This record gives sequence, structure tokens and C-alpha cells, in this order.
Amino acid sequence: MSDASYRDAIFSTPLDRVANFSFDEQVVACFPDMIRRSVPGYGQILGMLGLIAERHLRFGAHVYDLGCSLGAVTLALAGRLPPEAFTLTGVDLSPTMVARARETLAEECPDHRIDIIEGDIRHVDYQPAGMIVLNFTLQFLPPEDRRAVIERLYDALEPGGVLVLSEKIILPDEQENAWLVERYHDFKRANGYSDMEISQKRTALENVLVPDTLEAHHDRLRNAGFTRVSTWFQYLNFASMVAFKDA
Repeated sequence: MSDASYRDAIFSTPLDRVANFSFDEQVVACFPDMIRRSVPGYGQILGMLGLIAERHLRFGAHVYDLGCSLGAVTLALAGRLPPEAFTLTGVDLSPTMVARARETLAEECPDHRIDIIEGDIRHVDYQPAGMIVLNFTLQFLPPEDRRAVIERLYDALEPGGVLVLSEKIILPDEQENAWLVERYHDFKRANGYSDMEISQKRTALENVLVPDTLEAHHDRLRNAGFTRVSTWFQYLNFASMVAFKDA
């Protein structure tokens, strides 16, 4: 199949009513193209995850990829670490994502011990882990549920464990935030999205993706118990943080 078959064109025609965004079969089919053209720095974040794991993941420890979608985080880790270096559980709420991820990872990483499960990350029975990754996942949870999730993940991490949290963010200053949003729309236009697509996608995501400020993320992580929290990457209004649990 050609790349064109999977180009994101979901919002390329006028819609009388824009439904709330969901990770349905239509989104899954074009997801790699969608995220590549919609998330600034996505490839750089993936590329660093394996390096972070090489530096901080205890050999043989367990990893969680929460909101794993098609398994890009898992592929990034498997590309840097040998099969005996870690075990991994990926969790996603979308059955279509889970099915596609299982197929891809079985083909690409047959020797790695990987389990992809369908589920809600708020209700997973977490086992001790050396690394947990939430790559643009927390932002889709209701804001009132986020604190409890981060606290549970802190409890699941073994001493010396690391949490990587990547999110779309907002700035507390309204003018600065508006400027970043405008530049983000420029980024999407440069990647082939029309103004109509940008507008309809924004409407679809309203009240579905609710971003926090970096300060709110840092406060939540520290309140959960993390003593070292750093924003290691930011590209426009997208950022990635790393939080360490004391050894």
C-alpha cells in the first residue's frame, strides 16, 4: 500500500457537525501520518527515549508504555535495547490501536517480551516498573483524574525508576500562548494541512484534549513524590518531561 493511502484527510472536507475526536478505525489508519504532521518534535522525542532507557533503566526491569497507540515508543526502545534488557506492557483504550500494535510489534520485535493490552490506564493493576512512558496520553484524561494517575505511577516505579511525560501544553500568559498557537498552526500549514482542516480538528479536540501548563505538570509530579523533574524538550506548545524516583 502506498503512503498516500494512509494520508490524514479526516477533516479535509466541510462537516456540518464536527464530532468529538476519537481514536477510531479512521484515525488508526492514518495515525502515523497524522502524528508526524501534527506533533512538532515527535520523532526527536521517540529517538531520545531509547537513550534515556539506556542510561536510566535497570537491566531486566519492566517498562510501561501508556497510551501506546501503534507501538512507536516500544519500537524506539527495542531499537536501542536487546530483548533481555527489559520487558514491556503497552496499554491503549482503542481496540483497533491494540490490534495493529500487536501485529506490528510481533513482526518488528519478535524476540522482545512485549504484551499489548486493551485497557484504561486509570484502572491498570500496575506491577513494579523501572520506566513508565506517557507519550501524549495524560492530556486526554479528565483533568480531575490526572493527579491520582501520576500518584499511582509513582507508587509503581521501583526506586531509581524514571517517568517520561510528553504533553501538549499551554502557557499561563495569554498573549504568549496565543503566539505559540499561531506558530503551531503555521507548522501544520507547512505540513500540508488547510485552514479548514486545522479549524475542524481544533473543534473536534475541544474538551477532549485539555492541556496543562508546564508548571501544573511539574507541581503534580513533585506532589506525587518525584524530587527531580526536568523539562528536557520543548518545541512550540509541545513538551516532554522526565521525573526520577529517588533510589
